Amino acid sequence: MIRQYVKKHQNFVCGGVRKDSNGVQLPSMKHRQVILSSNRLIFRNLRLNFSTKISTADSISKYEGVVGLEVHAQISSKSKLFSSSPVEFGAPTNTKVSFFDAAFPGTLPVLNKSCVEAGILTALALNCTVNKISTFDRKHYFYPDLPAGFQITQQFKPLASNGYIKFVVHGKTNNSPSYECIAYLKQIQLEQDSGRSFHVKGAKSLIDLNRAGIGLMELVFEPNLKNGTEAAALVKALISVLKQIGTCTCEMEEGTLRVDANVSVNKIGEPFGVRTEVKNINSLRYIARAVDYEMERQIKIIENGGLIVNETRAYDYSSKKTIFMRDKEILQDYRFMPEPNLPPIRLYDNSDKDKLENCDNVLNIDDFQKRLPVLPEKERETLICKYKLPLNVADRIVHSSGFMKIFKVAASRINDYSSICNFLFLQLGKST
Repeated sequence: MIRQYVKKHQNFVCGGVRKDSNGVQLPSMKHRQVILSSNRLIFRNLRLNFSTKISTADSISKYEGVVGLEVHAQISSKSKLFSSSPVEFGAPTNTKVSFFDAAFPGTLPVLNKSCVEAGILTALALNCTVNKISTFDRKHYFYPDLPAGFQITQQFKPLASNGYIKFVVHGKTNNSPSYECIAYLKQIQLEQDSGRSFHVKGAKSLIDLNRAGIGLMELVFEPNLKNGTEAAALVKALISVLKQIGTCTCEMEEGTLRVDANVSVNKIGEPFGVRTEVKNINSLRYIARAVDYEMERQIKIIENGGLIVNETRAYDYSSKKTIFMRDKEILQDYRFMPEPNLPPIRLYDNSDKDKLENCDNVLNIDDFQKRLPVLPEKERETLICKYKLPLNVADRIVHSSGFMKIFKVAASRINDYSSICNFLFLQLGKST
């Protein structure tokens, strides 16, 4: 139906074909980007026209979701990634901005060592391979809250790669079983945060550069999740790890942890579908809702004969729907290039002892391995193996603030572990 609609209207919507006085076809003079944008407009209008409800139970069962997350974790440090400006949430507008943060000509970046240390510690906690040599790149795009017109990031040679994290997914109902899942981490890269835009009445926007230049860790996960419940469970487990090692406060309401979800659907056994990206989701509950809604939206479009457009969307918290933001940028749009003002980050381990003897200001990866505390995954295994607790109970204790310490103290005096758990959950309140 869509193809017939496009064919019927292509002469005036897509540039179509032109004819001379003899009826000979002439090539269209419209730019390819205009054609693509017009096609997207057609498909988007068609999706609105074909928004009738489908039999969700039958249709959804034929499809599977593919979800990959990109998590931006703000590094807990006293100063920004490439300048000495202090980091302070809630400071008066534009009071924590250096000349470099504001992109004054002639200013140069100076790498914050503590941000690199936080990145290494996070990488080891997430079972990543820390790369001994990593480099910085410029990612060009033009927003008012990015004064330089580019972001310094690590696109091609990141700080760490090939990690994983195990987490528990709880059923939506009490009768649904909990199960353990694993998410694979493609890479961790250091990058700058942008400023903040505040849209006011009319066509004006106000810019606060206090956040511009704060160090971020971008954690790029492989797309091996299936639904919103798994996505929210992954972020919950990640928050526990980052808080345990102290590299990020993970206060989502303050924007120190932001999540982008790449979502696509396909019929079972068929290739992956076209993905959309849902940007800047800032709570665990909304992560699950946004992903599940986007999956249902795409299934509805496909079932009604529509096509999915590769685009960036946002989750509207009031309507509980994802809404269109902009067409999805392709890789070439960012015009990546090496950052000329920063040398590579060079790290070492114990195998490089000959290189470490005469160097004081170096970072030894093996030293950071010794600094790792007991992580939530290990605590959960202890509760299951030593105390014989069920998976869902062990996970609830691990993710509830202070419950692990209370349980260990009580278990050292009382052998009735189920009674201890009942006390924790019923008397001390609901778990987080």
